[in-house]
Amino acid sequence: MSAQVDPFYAISISGLAQRLKAEGRSIIHMEFGQPSTGAPKAAVAAAHAVLDVEPLGYWSSDPLKARICRHYAETYGVTVEPDRITLTSGASPALVLALSSTFRPGEVIAMARPGYVAYRNTVKALHMVPLEISCGAETGFQLTVAMLAALEPAPAGVILASPANPTGTVIPGPELAAIAEVCRARGIRIVSDEIYHGLSYAEPTHTMLEYAPDAIVVNSFSKYFSMAGWRLGWLIVPRDEASRAMAYMGALFLTAPSLAQHAALVAMDCRDELEGHLATYRRNRELLLEALPALGLAKIAPPDGAFYIWADVRAFTDDSLAFCKELLRDTGVALAPGIDFDPVDGHRFIRLSFAVSTPEVKEAIRRLTPWFASRSTADRAGR
Repeated sequence: MSAQVDPFYAISISGLAQRLKAEGRSIIHMEFGQPSTGAPKAAVAAAHAVLDVEPLGYWSSDPLKARICRHYAETYGVTVEPDRITLTSGASPALVLALSSTFRPGEVIAMARPGYVAYRNTVKALHMVPLEISCGAETGFQLTVAMLAALEPAPAGVILASPANPTGTVIPGPELAAIAEVCRARGIRIVSDEIYHGLSYAEPTHTMLEYAPDAIVVNSFSKYFSMAGWRLGWLIVPRDEASRAMAYMGALFLTAPSLAQHAALVAMDCRDELEGHLATYRRNRELLLEALPALGLAKIAPPDGAFYIWADVRAFTDDSLAFCKELLRDTGVALAPGIDFDPVDGHRFIRLSFAVSTPEVKEAIRRLTPWFASRSTADRAGR
């Protein structure tokens, strides 16, 4: 019997935005976590050069795996061997591989709520059982060691994300270490989604491999490297599980895109350009954090990483999907409804992505200011 998975409602918001754009409307896309910048220039140039000389068949790049290993050594002080890395067609297939090659149907996988919609849906699609644990502002909308220690019985696995989607919150190193210890003691396998590493605005993020060498790590070139459309990611598993992950990859997806692998190898050394993108996100974050309280959006998660703001809109609505559609039609600003990330309480939240240009953020604030003001005025008049 097929599993029932929930729709990704931000896609319907994006579809409405595209229809309005086709009608001549000016649209600012802040509904998806998609960098508005492209791949680094040198990476694009490398791809052009490869197209002239390479047949681009099925391939898995040993040089790219070696470069990823060097990245872990230089960034985190962690040793990763190339044979532990499986190159994938983005982080989504990496998550499928991580779950399908490690867990059995019917096993319970814990995760934070709010959390990325694909965690819940992928677990359900693979006939496992998602255990969504409510996480509020008091824990930074993140799972804690106390939460995991209290679960009875212990789940087979847990999905962690730091920085997280939709909140941008980060789990500090000492808490990651404590989580690793309780998971080790209780036999809980850790799947760590580290797709937003490199995008932090306070302290640097930590890979779970620093604290749990047997953790399963999902990562991608989509976010920090600004290569979402190139569909390239990677999965790191313990050495004794690597052959199984590779077998699943070959059976389900063959190989990652060859052209993207050539470009990504170059992209990993384009740090100056990529750090320029981070500076843009930092500025966008500052602008929104300054503007949102004046709109009546003072209750937000601390966006210490990624490029999202998770905002409480219960003063304005208890239907975040209808709210985002109305806002889009009135202002041309596309935002994501909270129900994608939290099916229980998300009807009172929205997510704003600031992975767009700074002029677009400024224009979005200009459009949103009178729109929210009109709703505050209407609310006061109705009392």
